[in-house]
Amino acid sequence: MASTEEGSTPRGDLTVRTSAMPADTNANGDIFGGWVMSQMDQAGGIAGVERSRGRVVTVAVNAMTFIRPVRVGDVLCVYTRVDHVGRTSMKIEVEAWARRFRTQVREKVTEATFTFVAIDDDGRPRPVNHD
Repeated sequence: MASTEEGSTPRGDLTVRTSAMPADTNANGDIFGGWVMSQMDQAGGIAGVERSRGRVVTVAVNAMTFIRPVRVGDVLCVYTRVDHVGRTSMKIEVEAWARRFRTQVREKVTEATFTFVAIDDDGRPRPVNHD
């Protein structure tokens, strides 16, 4: 697949893949940044659940800079990589890439580190399995 960033490829596992739809746009016709962030949070949560083998909650997101807009019809591909596992928390690197509508061009649109905490059925922090 072609990329506009020479030698740049997504890091991590493809975790979420979805189409950007007209209902997700702002007044300029670009996809809301909050929609992109939501997809990233979902992907990070999936990776966190898989790594911790249980419920997780988002507790922090580091600074997120939007590099390029996402447009209607683009396919948003979100990649995740567990960066660090603590006693009850995990830092998960999340990258969002857009495959441009009707092309094979792929561009990174943003990235961030999400911190998740593993919780038990009562919502209290629980240890993450370290295996």
